[in-house]
Amino acid sequence: QFKLVESGGGLVQPGGSLRLSCAAFGFTLDYYAIGWIRQVPGKEREGVSCISSNGGTTHYADSVKGRFTISRDNAKNTVYLQMNSLKPEDTAIYYCATPCRVVDGKKYEYDYWGQGTQVTVSS
Repeated sequence: QFKLVESGGGLVQPGGSLRLSCAAFGFTLDYYAIGWIRQVPGKEREGVSCISSNGGTTHYADSVKGRFTISRDNAKNTVYLQMNSLKPEDTAIYYCATPCRVVDGKKYEYDYWGQGTQVTVSS
């Protein structure tokens, strides 16, 4: 069945790095833009990054630009989020979501998302 499974979250010190992975099951990722969103309990979900189906176009939220890199390996049906120079404010549950659409350059729209992986940035 259709499923997105995230992994790679954890506890990291400020300035550290993590690499998140999202594997797709039950469908072929090749045809879809896919991205990452994050949520802190009690707050709205925030779009983080989105990558086109062929990987040729990417979008990043201003808050992560220059620190995070999204990539995809369609042969492995997987999308990645490399997170560097992590800050305490990056602490959230991270979800991959598809199909990813960026509206007005800021708002992310999507139809499906996974169960999420917790990222905690703390000393």
